[in-house]
Amino acid sequence: MPKLTKRTVEALPVKPENYFVWDDEVKGFGVRVMPSGTRTYQVQYRKGGRTRRASIGRHGTVTVDQARQRAKELLGLVASGGNPVEEVSQHRGAPTVGALCERFFQAHVSERCKPSTQREYRRSIDLFIKPAIGVFKVVDVERRDIAELHHRLKDRPYQANRTLGVLSKMFNLAEVWGLRPDGSNPCRHVPKYREKKRERYLSQAELRRLGTVLSNCEADGSESPFVIAAFRLLILTGCRLGEIQTLKWEYITPNGMELPDSKTGARRIPLPQAARAVLSALPRFPDNPYVIAGKVAGQHITDLQHPWRRIRALAGLNDVRIHDLRHTYASNAVSSGMPIQMVGRLLGHTQLQTTMRYAHLADDPVRRAAEENAAMLSAGLGLGDLRELHPKLRVVEN
Repeated sequence: MPKLTKRTVEALPVKPENYFVWDDEVKGFGVRVMPSGTRTYQVQYRKGGRTRRASIGRHGTVTVDQARQRAKELLGLVASGGNPVEEVSQHRGAPTVGALCERFFQAHVSERCKPSTQREYRRSIDLFIKPAIGVFKVVDVERRDIAELHHRLKDRPYQANRTLGVLSKMFNLAEVWGLRPDGSNPCRHVPKYREKKRERYLSQAELRRLGTVLSNCEADGSESPFVIAAFRLLILTGCRLGEIQTLKWEYITPNGMELPDSKTGARRIPLPQAARAVLSALPRFPDNPYVIAGKVAGQHITDLQHPWRRIRALAGLNDVRIHDLRHTYASNAVSSGMPIQMVGRLLGHTQLQTTMRYAHLADDPVRRAAEENAAMLSAGLGLGDLRELHPKLRVVEN
């Protein structure tokens, strides 16, 4: 067969079976003629004792000259030790990001992460990652794909950053599992959005309003005694919601609450007398090991969000989240002059940096003390007697 041209390819007859015609200029380049009349350009070579063949394109979609040039490129890769057909085959069989998500969740998240973290990872995967890049091949994902996904969530910076964190961990494991080259994590250098940490603490007046509502709900039976106890314990201990929600009676010891597992591992939490009084008032069921018993026998309460919305509405605290009760515990501790390291231990923080968000509150008692001292000294300097404005202040006279 002479050199393949547009005329010679179109002149090839259609037969009942497929057949190939090879170009005499480029060895391994040819055209496949199918019974339907479709003509497809092919490249063929031997590698590892096996014949490899791949389609370059359909005649009419690509020209014969374009197909010949592509065949030369592929055969050049073979001459330099490559195996392009095998690489294409492997790419077709390579896992998608959606498949990586499921492997990541089953092999890593479900085995190493707490249930609350698992739920957050699952949410990021199902709502944001899979819809955006789930059909992409893992090896094809580039930094621009991650940056675009992150940018789509710019109006939700917290969610955007959490999703970026999930992706980064997932692609790190993709390298460990041999699905991507080392050091190729596409999340690298994608900047996170600035997050403004929410700081909402209950004032003493707000605490009193909340306490009144809890007492009223307890008296009229509008809320379960276990719901009331849960919120009182959250305020009195500074615990995380999950720590109180899943608390078992067997964890209560003379030393406090001995939690075998928490967000930061095993933890001992002091139980002040006020908290013990709340516990002692609760009924105990022989078939339920949980302190905050739920409606289902043998189970703990699974939903405290709906009761909290009802309670905070009655107290006029509609902007207060359950987690803000923990912030309130911390802010009171710091404002009272407690060392920041001690507050961190009470909260179960493993990093001092986490507790330092409350550090500025330590200025409050210092500021009050400075104000009181200056008010007393002011009278002695003849700048005005501030005792009428501050009746609790007294000038010490010699």
